[in-house]
Amino acid sequence: MSHPLIASAIAGGARLLAGPTVRWIAPKATSRQRIYFANHTSHLDFVVLWSVLPPELRRLTRPVAAKDYWQSGLKRQIAVNVFRAVLVDRGGKSSDSSNGAPGQLESARRAMEVIVRALGRRHSLIIFPEGTRGDGDRVAAFKSGIYYLWCKRPDVEFVPVYLSNLNRILPKGEFLPVPVISRVVFGPPLQLEQRESKDSFLTKAHAALDALGHE
Repeated sequence: MSHPLIASAIAGGARLLAGPTVRWIAPKATSRQRIYFANHTSHLDFVVLWSVLPPELRRLTRPVAAKDYWQSGLKRQIAVNVFRAVLVDRGGKSSDSSNGAPGQLESARRAMEVIVRALGRRHSLIIFPEGTRGDGDRVAAFKSGIYYLWCKRPDVEFVPVYLSNLNRILPKGEFLPVPVISRVVFGPPLQLEQRESKDSFLTKAHAALDALGHE
């Protein structure tokens, strides 16, 4: 079976399992590259978000995921060959380069290089700027990596995506999913100034994502 067929089957299975209702405030079809940034509460997050994208967008969208979780056996084969995931070191992805130790700073720099290279000039990415899974009740503070990604590629649209109930379908530490209706809301792209500061960017990005949880 070809990888596109496997990808299509997994996307269909994820939609069947999570039963997501999808709302697009952002335009669906666009020729612009995008960073879809979402809240993170479950290992299902990127799979479900990826699965609800229109096929023409899904083919060009790559999730960024923690290498330590997806690096072994069948999980790595699926992540790399089906999702075309960008695997980065968890420490580098979640570190705040403003106050991290030298080793963390170097890990964060390498992770950013991998992410920017994967974005290229045609792909979009799915990222989780909280850096780790939350409890589903609130959106945690963002790590600064999303700001530095915008500094590298200000031409790319940054689109907030709010995910609801995926932590209830596959709670942390559980292996068997529980059927619960989920929700995915694609918000409008961030409206940013040319010289946005780090604090201003992170405040705007966090507020845009948090607001979608009340839509």
